[in-house]
Amino acid sequence: MTHTRLLAAATIIALVVFINFVLSVPRTSDIEKTSTVQSVPATPLVTLRDIFKKGLHTITGSVEAPNACTGVSAEASVTGEATSTQSILVAVTMSADEGVCLQLPTRVTFQTTIAAAIGLPIIATVDGAMATTTSSP
Repeated sequence: MTHTRLLAAATIIALVVFINFVLSVPRTSDIEKTSTVQSVPATPLVTLRDIFKKGLHTITGSVEAPNACTGVSAEASVTGEATSTQSILVAVTMSADEGVCLQLPTRVTFQTTIAAAIGLPIIATVDGAMATTTSSP
């Protein structure tokens, strides 16, 4: 009789432990899916530094690229027709990376030179999209 009670108690305890285990284990559908690839913001931040000497603007800067293997180039041009509406446009182009590269956003530098009047405002685009600019000392 005591063996039957002991067996029944052990069975009940085993069932309780098993049911708690089944209910507490997370399922793959419960885990939310996250992307491991980080994306660059929609409006890229471009940091610019302009040095004017003897009629030439030497513009250096940096932009955040998706990874260190991304190639960055820049071209500067004067936009606007009248002297009062002219500005310097820095068109930054990021080329697609090739090969295996760590997908970690990285600041990549560039440099361009243009002959223009002193004091013109500088605007920047990245792959044709208007960029937010900041100046560095």
